[in-house]
Amino acid sequence: MRSESDVIAALGVLGIVVVVLLLILVVNVVICLLLQNCYKRIPQQFRKLEPSLVWLLLIPCFSLVWNFFVFPRLSQSFKSYFDSIGRSDVGDCSGSIGLAYAICCAVSIIPYLGCLTGIASLVLLIIYLVRVNELKNQIPAM
Repeated sequence: MRSESDVIAALGVLGIVVVVLLLILVVNVVICLLLQNCYKRIPQQFRKLEPSLVWLLLIPCFSLVWNFFVFPRLSQSFKSYFDSIGRSDVGDCSGSIGLAYAICCAVSIIPYLGCLTGIASLVLLIIYLVRVNELKNQIPAM
């Protein structure tokens, strides 16, 4: 028989797990919103992906593959737009960082190696989001 303290401890652990999962979901939703806003700022003819498709990143496991579409295509979309207005000072629009992020996320499922690539992917994601937000702010709002 379980004692009352065992039940309380189990509920406490369950509560912590639920809070952590909700926090992860909120962070992923914010990331999707940031990416969607970047896609929306790019004029339609230069977009390589529709803004609403970034929400597919919320699907577990599928996001490991979808990262390879969302992040490089956002950079390609920015590059296409800036090339059309004659700006060459933007480089690859952080395309290499986006690709490195997608690779680190995919490799993070490997045991032991995942600890290192998980940290690297977090750093790369932050750098990527900051840079594409700067690029987004260089495009006039429509």
